[in-house]
Amino acid sequence: MKKIGFIDYYLDEFHANKYPNWMEEASGGTMKVAYAYGKIDSPNGISNAEWCRSHGVELLDTIEDVVERSDYLIVLSPDHPEYHEELSDLPLRSGKPTYIDKTFAPDRAAAERMFQLAEQYGTPMYSTSALRYAAEYTAMADPQSEAETISSWGPGLFSNYAIHQIEPIVACMGAGAKRVMFTGTAESPALLIDYGNGRQATLHQLGWECPFMMAVKYKEGPTVVKKVESPFFELFIESMVSFFRTSIPAVASSETLSVITIIEYGIKAMEKPHQWVQLP
Repeated sequence: MKKIGFIDYYLDEFHANKYPNWMEEASGGTMKVAYAYGKIDSPNGISNAEWCRSHGVELLDTIEDVVERSDYLIVLSPDHPEYHEELSDLPLRSGKPTYIDKTFAPDRAAAERMFQLAEQYGTPMYSTSALRYAAEYTAMADPQSEAETISSWGPGLFSNYAIHQIEPIVACMGAGAKRVMFTGTAESPALLIDYGNGRQATLHQLGWECPFMMAVKYKEGPTVVKKVESPFFELFIESMVSFFRTSIPAVASSETLSVITIIEYGIKAMEKPHQWVQLP
């Protein structure tokens, strides 16, 4: 039985609540969340000690202890990426396969530092939105057909949900975005992403009732429109299990850097709507 260690800002949150059973099921019982660390107790939920008792996980006092005793590491804190660099420092120096939850980093500079640290210590590492693994979206990322235009719809707030649309866009269009323009409102954020050479993507966040949907027009071939109905979380967990078994990151660092850059500069573009903001 391979042991997985959780490292979180606080443990009582949706991903930490769901991942233990999902990981054990997807691995056929060969992997188990055994250890956990939380920097603080949940401000609106149960304590880290209570969380560990309810999940059959051993609470450890330090990140160092979790890193030392685990075979694989998951840095969570999905809604507080500003803590990812701190929480992942020791995991990224460990050489052990490490998954860092979405959103990977609060900005491009932090993302670059984290990838550089992982490379320096030979630590296999990746990060992604689970929506990348929706069957509808993976079918759209056809390496034989270049995506020319994408229109993406989805729910949520730009700060923590835009990644669920930007990640599939980058998976389809690649990591070469040139500039962004904010075209939405405070209530309905919208972003235009320009790749140059006539290639572009738009994302619209149309309220919590809006499903995840995407339309892709290819340079050659038909336009494809899909609404996400597949069990994308299950598909994502299967990918993570495969990563732990093989130590081969499931997502290229260039794509993750592109995703984080688009989010960071998309937020900057909100301050001057309908003006292009160049990406580094």
